[in-house]
Amino acid sequence: MSSIDITYNDEVQFLQNTELDWTKWISKLLLLAKKEIAKKNNLEMSISFVDENRSQEINRKYRSKNRPTDVISFAIEDGDDQVDLEAFASDPNFCEDIGDLIMCPSVIKRHSEEYETGWRREFGYTLVHGFLHLNGYDHIKPAEAKVMFGIQGKVLEDYGLPLYPDQLDEGRGK
Repeated sequence: MSSIDITYNDEVQFLQNTELDWTKWISKLLLLAKKEIAKKNNLEMSISFVDENRSQEINRKYRSKNRPTDVISFAIEDGDDQVDLEAFASDPNFCEDIGDLIMCPSVIKRHSEEYETGWRREFGYTLVHGFLHLNGYDHIKPAEAKVMFGIQGKVLEDYGLPLYPDQLDEGRGK
C-alpha cells in the first residue's frame, strides 16, 4: 500500500505526550482509512495541533462560527474544480496533497468526557472524520452522511475503536 506523508505542526506539544507513539498511531489509523476508501496513490497532508484560542480564531475566520472546535479540514481539492488525478496514476512518484487538518486536543478531550467515548476513541473519530473530509466526503445530506459515517464506523471498528451502534450512519449521536 502506498504511503501517507504527514507533516506536523504542534503548537501545544501534543506529540510530546509519552502515553504512546502518536505519530505511529495516527499513521496506522489513516492508512486504514485510506485503504477503506480505496485511495491507491501516495498522499501527503499536514496536521496542526492548536489550542482553543487558535481553533476559535480559525473557526471564526473560515467558518463564521465563533467557538473552538475539535477539527477543521482544509481540502486542497474542494468543490467542483477537482483535478482528474487519473492522469497521474501511472507515475509511481506522484504524491497527492489532500490538505490540512487543524485539531484541538483540548476540545477533543472535552468531547471524550461529554460523550463518554474515551480519549483514544474520540481522537480517532475526529482524525478519521477530518481525513474523510480531506478526501471529498461530507455529511450535509442524509445520503452523504450515511456513506461517510459508515466508512468512519468501519475504520474505527477495524482499528479497535468501535462506535456506538447508533453512530454508524448518523455521526456521533447518543
